[in-house]
Amino acid sequence: MHYSEILRRIVKDIRIAVSFSTVLPVGPAERVGDGDLAGATWALPLTGLLVGFAGAAVYWMASGAGLAGGPAAMLALLATILVTGAIHEDGLADTADGLGGGRTRDRKLEIMRDSRIGTYGACALIASIGLRWTALAMIGKPGSVAAALSVSHAAARAGLAVFMWLVPTARPDGLSAAAGRPPGQSVLIAFGLGVLCLAWDFGPGRTIAAVILLSLVGLILARTVIRQLGGQTGDILGAFEQIGEIAIVLMAAALFRAELRP
Repeated sequence: MHYSEILRRIVKDIRIAVSFSTVLPVGPAERVGDGDLAGATWALPLTGLLVGFAGAAVYWMASGAGLAGGPAAMLALLATILVTGAIHEDGLADTADGLGGGRTRDRKLEIMRDSRIGTYGACALIASIGLRWTALAMIGKPGSVAAALSVSHAAARAGLAVFMWLVPTARPDGLSAAAGRPPGQSVLIAFGLGVLCLAWDFGPGRTIAAVILLSLVGLILARTVIRQLGGQTGDILGAFEQIGEIAIVLMAAALFRAELRP
């Protein structure tokens, strides 16, 4: 393949990944065909960095304007939610409603397709926003908050490619089925980018712990959805991103707190 074709493919994949994960109007001019989204999953960590940078910029501005860590952290979270169109929060809420409210596989999938949010979904959203908000507020320092936001978004999305590769789809239609199974090359690149981002913030030793933590999160969720649904859906992918993001932000807050101890 010629270098110009490789570059064009890279740009197309990044635009697909960004348009899939955010509300930014940067989708490729040409039609996205079957398998294009799966092939572009390697670029999801780059999208995560973009979302994290948006939240970090808002935190820097809010902190510079004199706001305390709590309000600044909430504004940063709102910025990431606006940039993504709350797509992952929506998936988390639907997943919580389906897994918590349905008794049979078909009923769970039916609930997950319902746009209305139930009690389980509302509680999941409160927990997700609350945990991330308090963790970022605990970190406090703008530079450290920026790193935590960027790395958590990138690492969680890197895990998405692995999760999509390992866990089959639960139904023949829907977002996840249409996306398809990522090729191994895309999965490896996404994983490598995620590890690099973690190493940038945590260092080599702690990066291993973070990878283990994300792997445990993914294994628990995978086992749950395979047993209850037979596989994953687009909502499950959103839930995985949220849980992974929470795990990394909490880890960053715990490490930051430990470093401050005398």
